[in-house]
Amino acid sequence: MGSALRDKTVLVVGRGSGIARAITLLARSQGARVVVAGRDKAKLADAYNDPGISAEVIDMTDDASIAALAERVGRLDHVVSTASARARGNLADLQRDNLRMSFDTKVIGPTMLAKYLAPQIDPGGSFVLFSGVHAFKHNVGYLGVGITNGAVDFLTRWLAVELAPIRVNAISPGVIDTGAWDAMGEDGKQDYFKHIAAHNPAGRIGTPDDIAGAVLFAMTNTFMTGMTLKIDGGEPLT
Repeated sequence: MGSALRDKTVLVVGRGSGIARAITLLARSQGARVVVAGRDKAKLADAYNDPGISAEVIDMTDDASIAALAERVGRLDHVVSTASARARGNLADLQRDNLRMSFDTKVIGPTMLAKYLAPQIDPGGSFVLFSGVHAFKHNVGYLGVGITNGAVDFLTRWLAVELAPIRVNAISPGVIDTGAWDAMGEDGKQDYFKHIAAHNPAGRIGTPDDIAGAVLFAMTNTFMTGMTLKIDGGEPLT
């Protein structure tokens, strides 16, 4: 076990799998007490078997839910929001409700997290938000995803100024091997992964551990704020 987060309390908003899980387990391995929060508290609690990891409920589209979580968790050192709702599709296929949910979950929700939790962040603490590769690479079919992630990129810098000296940074993942692509079917997913790996400079698909390592860096580098770390294998360069 490492010690980079010893005696710190980290709140991770998201699911009990994929990137959120990798972040939770890495933070715990570095000595942190971790609170995981999502819509399904029971499912989250079942995903971990560690007395140093507790589960809470939160709805990122509901201010009352966010405020109630703030009251329950008390003092914190770091807050990581991985929650997302993707609005994929060409412009002709986009629906207002899907766009609204995307912004509500990934932009407005983290803004409200900052509002209610910033007063409870201990000195040296931080927020880590999640943008994404399509904020910086423009592909047909990802307009809704791109404008949501672009808004997170701007929000990060605004909050870094508004909340200073609390640090605020963002992670922008590329294509990561998580369940987010399962709807494509196993063959479709693997073909897509091979295509991306063949064209990005890193020559491979990212892993949840790649992203978790970047989050740990964002939490522990006390001279970095207002930055978006692009952990994307160089995909926007091609």
